[in-house]
Amino acid sequence: MDLDKIIERKNTDCLKFDAVVRRGYPECILPLWVADMDFPAAPPILAALQKRIAHGVFGYSEPDPNRFFPVLERWFRERHNWQIQKDWLIQTPGVVFALAMAVKAFTNPGDAVLIQQPVYYPFSEVILDNGRRRVSSDLILKDGRYDIDFTDLERKIVENKVKLFLLCSPHNPVGRVWTRKELETVAAICHKNNVIVVADEIHEDFVWTERPHIPYASLGEAFAQQAVICTAPSKTFNLAGLQVSNIFIPDYGLRRRFHHEINAAGYSQLNTLGLIACEAAYQYGAPWLEEVKQYLCGNINFTKAFLQQHIPQIRLVEPEGTYLLWLDCRGLGLANTELEDLIIKKAGLWLDSGAIFGASGKGFQRINIACPRSVLQEALERMQKAIG
Repeated sequence: MDLDKIIERKNTDCLKFDAVVRRGYPECILPLWVADMDFPAAPPILAALQKRIAHGVFGYSEPDPNRFFPVLERWFRERHNWQIQKDWLIQTPGVVFALAMAVKAFTNPGDAVLIQQPVYYPFSEVILDNGRRRVSSDLILKDGRYDIDFTDLERKIVENKVKLFLLCSPHNPVGRVWTRKELETVAAICHKNNVIVVADEIHEDFVWTERPHIPYASLGEAFAQQAVICTAPSKTFNLAGLQVSNIFIPDYGLRRRFHHEINAAGYSQLNTLGLIACEAAYQYGAPWLEEVKQYLCGNINFTKAFLQQHIPQIRLVEPEGTYLLWLDCRGLGLANTELEDLIIKKAGLWLDSGAIFGASGKGFQRINIACPRSVLQEALERMQKAIG
């Protein structure tokens, strides 16, 4: 694969590029915001899609579980040391959709739902837009690393009678891959206080440390029975537009309540081509993924070296996972509006403002480095020139 090759994505209804003007940005801006990759999908996935397209009929589709499930089972067992079961699986058109269904299934209007800001902003949207109350136990940044304040976490749960916790693991945007001890502490607190945990594990296949990602439901049977695990091939294999996610709910009662909300939303069969791509990805996509991960590691190291050499005022929060880097721009001494002006108007970049991830994200920017290195270099050089 030639991952240095720039593939023209404009005029393909691409959100990253074609929505620039519609969203109020100048046409010449360089976008590195939305969490997809600029790399083509794995050849086996494309071959499977082409074969299905050649058939020419695209009716309602459901995968044969006797063929489809073993592919998923092998992936999670071999990659994440987690043994899933067939009856746990519910498929949805996306993880954010699943988060919204969980909020509706396991809480009532006015109930408190816990998150850990700065965190992926749709977490707040699915809470507030469904009439629930958002409570945040903010992560603590110390010496360039984010940690959980477990005392504050439990206090917020007790004081607000929290029923549901949306856990981001690996964490977007701060890039933490939670340790087993951290996850077990969280799980013990939630189990003690009867809090259901919905773990968004969509970035699970991008881990840059020797320490692996640990699926929340693998911590123990008692914890798994109070958990909803959200996974998808969309980030791992760059298939976001095909709208398929695999949600695992070990407890029958929770699974039934979750499925009821999906039915109430009027959703049934998934995208036919998404199902084809999902199966091909998990069955044949591993070599492609390893090549992409190696390239992304190079992009991370390139970014780190560039900032240290040319823009030392901006510090990279060391990423343990994801291809979304969290830039600490507070060393520039700018107010949040001034920082936005610098990034957008002076540098001509469309990144994700840290402020949209919560108040604790002000002064930060999130940048997507899943692109050809020349594009990343241009973005960083634009930033360097704008800062002067």
